[in-house]
Amino acid sequence: MTQLAKYVKEMRKQFGLTQVDLSQKSGVGLRFVRELEQGKTTLRLDKVNQVLALFGAEMNPTKITDV
Repeated sequence: MTQLAKYVKEMRKQFGLTQVDLSQKSGVGLRFVRELEQGKTTLRLDKVNQVLALFGAEMNPTKITDV
């Protein structure tokens, strides 16, 4: 499971939301939420940010330090 998947699942539970609740509140499909929490590696960034916005977060580019 990816760090993103862990974060979303943990935050969803902290907010007391089901996957259905999260999909409805963020405006993305239930399938997308499930794939996100399962760590799918090819997801649309705009939709990821729609979900993260509910938790006051967003994805941003970061410098890779191990290159």
